[in-house]
Amino acid sequence: MTPEAVSLLIAKNPSLKTAKAKLEAMKAGAYCVHRSWGFGQIQSYDEVSHRLIIDFATKNAQSMDPTFCATTLDVLPANHLLVRKETEPTVIAKLIADNPAQLVIEALAAYPNNAATAIELEIIFAQVLGEEKFKKWWATARKAVAKDPRIAVPVKKTECYFLRDIPVSTEDELTESFNSTRSARRRILLAEKLVDTAGKQDIKADLPTILTAVTEAVKTSNQLDSAERLYGAAVRDRLAKLAGVDAATLEPSQTSLVANVRDLPGIVEKLPVQFQSTFLELLQEAHPLEHRDIIINLLKVSQGKFTTECINFLIENGHSDELSTTFKRWMSEQNLRAPVLHWIVKNRHSKKFSKLLGDMISPRLFSAIFYAIDYEALQAASARRIPLGDALSEDTELIPDLLASANGETARDLANALLLNQGFEDLTKKSLLARFIKLFPAIQSVIAGEGDSKEEQLLVSRESYERKREEYETIVSKKIPDNSKAIATAREHGDLKENSEYKMAKQDQTVLMAQKGQLEKDLSRARISDFKEASTDQVGVGSVVELTVGSSKKSIRYTILGAWDSVPDQNIVSYKTPLGQALLGKKAGESVKVKIGREEENYNLVKISRYADSVA
Repeated sequence: MTPEAVSLLIAKNPSLKTAKAKLEAMKAGAYCVHRSWGFGQIQSYDEVSHRLIIDFATKNAQSMDPTFCATTLDVLPANHLLVRKETEPTVIAKLIADNPAQLVIEALAAYPNNAATAIELEIIFAQVLGEEKFKKWWATARKAVAKDPRIAVPVKKTECYFLRDIPVSTEDELTESFNSTRSARRRILLAEKLVDTAGKQDIKADLPTILTAVTEAVKTSNQLDSAERLYGAAVRDRLAKLAGVDAATLEPSQTSLVANVRDLPGIVEKLPVQFQSTFLELLQEAHPLEHRDIIINLLKVSQGKFTTECINFLIENGHSDELSTTFKRWMSEQNLRAPVLHWIVKNRHSKKFSKLLGDMISPRLFSAIFYAIDYEALQAASARRIPLGDALSEDTELIPDLLASANGETARDLANALLLNQGFEDLTKKSLLARFIKLFPAIQSVIAGEGDSKEEQLLVSRESYERKREEYETIVSKKIPDNSKAIATAREHGDLKENSEYKMAKQDQTVLMAQKGQLEKDLSRARISDFKEASTDQVGVGSVVELTVGSSKKSIRYTILGAWDSVPDQNIVSYKTPLGQALLGKKAGESVKVKIGREEENYNLVKISRYADSVA
């Protein structure tokens, strides 16, 4: 737009006076970004219609009111990366490929005060590179930027990257950040970064001061938990080595911080992954006689990479036989947890672990796997993934390996266990059962039997259905988790052969799982009814019948309702009872014989009415 056109527009709409500079920048050839339509280029201004003609990449040429554009469109400077991608594509492509830090510097130069937040930069780079390429590129670019002394890197994503007037080394920046914070956690984090960079640069004179501050934080700060204090001590000792100080003179030592065995499980949960192997070495040093048993106990409740670290450490230190014995004992006690089982199935073909795992890949291990998956599903607060269950689904050779020594009866029992397992969706169960059937075709009857039971529906009232559903929810959400905790507690009491609490808890588990399975089957077969389909012509579910017994003229009245609706005191009987079954389909005037106990009674059907009419 020319100055004259802008003046004319403002004269018609005085509120645009504050946007004068922005309107004057809307010249032909200028690049811009619209809030809705994205990146584009202004083609021209039509002085007759007072409209801007803008070519957007996704919308083509659009005729737009400059009054509207004053609040929804930004004109980009010539040095903006989106503009340079159009005007200098070769230069920008070379910077992307070879010099990401320089590209960030040139991106910052286009912003006021040479500063922009990480979020702003990420939006621009995603537009310049494309979403797919951007993520991988930005991960590499951030590392290059962190090492560039010309760029100040923010601690938080909402803070700004900015260009320094005077380049500052990474070590100087870390030292400055360290001195400006009083947080013990933050100081340990910054000290660790300083250790990682100091080896490549000259050691600064203030490194001893930093060492003193970290030493004091590890020794006295009440901000740190046990894991943070231990890791802080490790960082402190690395700093001491750089500063030429004997770490053995510093307190508390790493070894003393792992002396209390009771604290160890809590420490492990919070330790950085890269420190786990060092932690195991510290345990060996702190507990030379007991470290094997301590590590085995930690392995029992381990998660993720720490499971692998424990097993490797025990094997490398000559404890393979003890580990093999422990695995077999845990399997017989149903004490193998999902992370250890996952490690076993992942490494079952490894030559390195063949002696350890050789005879463990068996139907018995399969049973332990199902138990662990079911336990994980019961403990989960949400529908989170269970890695052991995923391994069973994704590793097509695992089921054949586990069933290699199984007979038909054992395989059938395991197939039934799969059907009752809460850790799998129905489609996954069918897929896994197909692998069973391939090895043991007779197991097809398990699926057929399940299908048959679903075909036979049960008519029930809404009230009785809700009672069953509530009973099921109580078993699943309360009784089974409580029982699992009771089993876990009983296991801690020692020898399971003489452990009556464990045996009783396991018996309760069998009963609860059977109840849960039966309720699942019943609820899946239930069809809720209001019994309005019953007629007065013949007896059906929802009929009220008037009967006489034998030759007696005394009548008795029964209501025949759903499968779970019997109330004997009120003469309400289920249609599944012997009397209900005998009367179904009968008409007034007919008789039926029903055997109750050892005696057989003759019932004469006098009259039929409808239950729905009596409650309407």
